[in-house]
Amino acid sequence: MGALEAVAKRILVVEDNDLNRKLFCDVLRANGFDVEPEADGENALDTARRIDPDLIIMDIQLPNVSGVDLIEAAKRDLQLQAIPVLAVTAYAGKGDEERIRDAGAAGYLAKPVSIIPFMNAVKELLPQ
Repeated sequence: MGALEAVAKRILVVEDNDLNRKLFCDVLRANGFDVEPEADGENALDTARRIDPDLIIMDIQLPNVSGVDLIEAAKRDLQLQAIPVLAVTAYAGKGDEERIRDAGAAGYLAKPVSIIPFMNAVKELLPQ
């Protein structure tokens, strides 16, 4: 690999919905990213520690665990706290975005997610 070739940024996608997870991963891979899908929120932080991603895309509605709790836990974890988190949620109620950002999310998208705003949000949060 030449010195000028950038190593693909690695993105962890935490999303329990199979269709959404596949869509996010397909779009990210098509844009040249290295993607690690994770369907189970309870495994999300362990997976993040194992793969050391450049960005975590976090669904907020996960079975058994809240994405907000996971974001807060990641921000308390010395190994994970510097990794930006893009929160994605279908239930964008009043005050939700503020609550999710207060937990430590660097970005926020409401579902259904359109591809262009999704990719813009991803690129905005990735370290250059």
